[in-house]
Amino acid sequence: MSKELIRLSDCTMAFDDEIVLDNLNLYIKDEEFLTLLGPSGCGKTTTLRIIGGFLVPTKGDVFFDGVRINDVPPHKRKVNTVFQKYALVPHLNVYDNVAFGLRLVKPKIDKKEIDQRVREMLEVVSLKGFEHRAVSSLSGGQQQRVAIARALVNRPKVLLLDEPLGALDLRLRKDMQQELKRIQQQMGITFIYVTHDQEEALAMSDTVVVMNEGIIQQIGSPEDIYNEPKNAFVADFIGESNIVDGIMRADGVVEIFGKKFECLDSGFEKDEPVDVVIRPEDVDIVDTRAGQLIGLVTSVTFKGMNYDIIVDFKGFKWLIQTSDFCPAGSKIGIHIVPDGFHVMKKSKYSGLYGDYSSYSDEYEELSDADEAEEGSEDEK
Repeated sequence: MSKELIRLSDCTMAFDDEIVLDNLNLYIKDEEFLTLLGPSGCGKTTTLRIIGGFLVPTKGDVFFDGVRINDVPPHKRKVNTVFQKYALVPHLNVYDNVAFGLRLVKPKIDKKEIDQRVREMLEVVSLKGFEHRAVSSLSGGQQQRVAIARALVNRPKVLLLDEPLGALDLRLRKDMQQELKRIQQQMGITFIYVTHDQEEALAMSDTVVVMNEGIIQQIGSPEDIYNEPKNAFVADFIGESNIVDGIMRADGVVEIFGKKFECLDSGFEKDEPVDVVIRPEDVDIVDTRAGQLIGLVTSVTFKGMNYDIIVDFKGFKWLIQTSDFCPAGSKIGIHIVPDGFHVMKKSKYSGLYGDYSSYSDEYEELSDADEAEEGSEDEK
């Protein structure tokens, strides 16, 4: 088991009277790929900047390898950062961009070692043979690799990555997700990654830290975060979720819409009000005569591999993802196995998520926006 490398203990960060981080406690293991995930303004980049030494917490302590480092400046920490804007030096070629930091180190590193380390890093990021290329001639993904090589060439113990894939298109982002994980495993160092994209977090991370309003909502493996969310915010933010009010009638028995269902959850009080999560892919469509619930299809959207359909159950609209086509206006039955239910304690987020009433409206708004943009282009 990897040892603890970084610990943030009771860290609070306030700007003027606004609290951005609220008593945050987090530890990060050596050689771990940990992702800070959450919406804009949740405190994830502030956390990254505290670890990097660019901010000093208003209250609390930061430890690196057991040593308190609150007052240690960034350049003296064994940490490097890759930002969304790669900040490459435009008039230098690939080789000189990667070597830039090594040439500033004191005492000076001899040219032979610099050359060896630069070429080693270019091979790690799959840019061998690109040494003399102008950085302006590179694709976005290649420029990002140069930025990563430049950060790794100084041999940090930790690499901080602040939404580094945000400027790339979808296909390149997916390719770079795999590339970043490969580099992290090959180098054997700790990566701390910041993103608001839950798919990125699930695809790359050993550990995901879900944040909102300056508070950690849940820490766990990608599988735990997705399958066992702690509250309605996490369930909604990590993938699509139908979140309905329920009552825990007994261990293994939950009631929704006035009907009892078998589930695998236990440990709740008898008749305790709860939030119940049903993922769209865990709902099977059946004949109405065999359905545990019967609903009315209100919207159908073709997504390539499947259909996203919105179904109205007693005024609450669910999202169901299925390969079966069900036309709008049709009645369907659904069946959910016990493993398809996840029961959560009530929280401040209860009742805020999970109803897809606005789903069709959102599609119409997007369509209207696209048409308006096309009209604007025609006018030009």
